[in-house]
Amino acid sequence: MPSLRLLAAALFALAIGAPQVASAQQFSDDQRGQIESIIKTYLLSHPEVLEEVSAELSKRQAAAEAEKHQSAIKDNAATIFDSPRGVMIGNKDGDVSFVEFFDYNCGYCKRAMTDMIELMKADPKLKVVLKEFPVLGPGSIEAAQVAVAVRMQDPTGKKYLDFHQKLLGGKGQADKARAMAAAKDAGLDIAKLEKDLASPEVRATLEENFKLAEAMGMNGTPSYVIGKQVVVGAVGLETLREKVGIARCGKATC
Repeated sequence: MPSLRLLAAALFALAIGAPQVASAQQFSDDQRGQIESIIKTYLLSHPEVLEEVSAELSKRQAAAEAEKHQSAIKDNAATIFDSPRGVMIGNKDGDVSFVEFFDYNCGYCKRAMTDMIELMKADPKLKVVLKEFPVLGPGSIEAAQVAVAVRMQDPTGKKYLDFHQKLLGGKGQADKARAMAAAKDAGLDIAKLEKDLASPEVRATLEENFKLAEAMGMNGTPSYVIGKQVVVGAVGLETLREKVGIARCGKATC
């Protein structure tokens, strides 16, 4: 365990008053063994030290992950927040961007949809963008393809949101048939949908979304970009509100 040996070397050097910290290789096998035994005994007697080390490690890992996310968001900001292939259903001039990546067969996304609607109702300054991210099989891909065709037919996003709620809130496995039924209920032109499904735009949209998700380390749904933060999982309404607050004013409650 190299880290333990380096720690042992440092402690030994301090103990003998060495002007510089020696490397572990400068000690004999017997010396290293004695030092490691001392450290092991200390850690067994003071296990709380391991908790402190673990907490510090988690803190540093979280900070590194947040920095990585911020860098990915900065590099892809135009595509994340303003791509014409995203569905904008909130305030297009809002002060905080709330981007959700979802799958129509994701059970957690069903609950997250309710959270999103509540946020929109309570926060008229929120810019909400939806991005199809079908990761749960062929049915999800079919449903997402129909969703892209709906977006192509409905630039305002109003019918898309109706379609989105009908399909995501419905029972059973989402696939092309269920997606087309939801689109019909939402008042879309089915003949045009069938035509648009064959458009290169459908594939280009999904490829764009998958590329973005990969850049930000997203591997499940729902996942969000809220301001400069990446949030993975159905974290609940209150946590989403806090993330919006942090994006808006730097703290959970503005």
